[in-house]
Amino acid sequence: YAPWCPACQQIELTWESFAKESERLHITVGKVDVTQEPGLSGRFFVTTLPTIYHAHDGVFRRYRGSRTLEDLQGYVLERKWEAVEPVAGWKSPSSIMMHGMAGLFHLSGWISKIHSYLTDTLGIHVWISYAIFILATLLIGLFLGL
Repeated sequence: YAPWCPACQQIELTWESFAKESERLHITVGKVDVTQEPGLSGRFFVTTLPTIYHAHDGVFRRYRGSRTLEDLQGYVLERKWEAVEPVAGWKSPSSIMMHGMAGLFHLSGWISKIHSYLTDTLGIHVWISYAIFILATLLIGLFLGL
């Protein structure tokens, strides 16, 4: 979820109620703010918000059902997750490829922080900051190419 997301705000009370029922359902319920954890956003290939995953014994399934409390509980209690195709091995959050994707998301956050530092703190013009990144990209590419 993200705090600015209207759909996330709409499901928030339902999700909190679902979390309160977690002990009775013998599950763990959590939520991750993708603005604070961009690596997990990349690792789980989050393209829409909110995104709900069900994990059982290291197998991940994306929940695409209705977002009512009754439907979320039914998904667990009636074991409806068993009929859902697991996330493909290469797209699984525990795969090497998704570890790499998480790294790219961390890198993009780091680049954004550097850009903010250059423009906000040091007062460098935005286009000069872009030029610095372009130059750094070219130099890194040349270095790796050698």
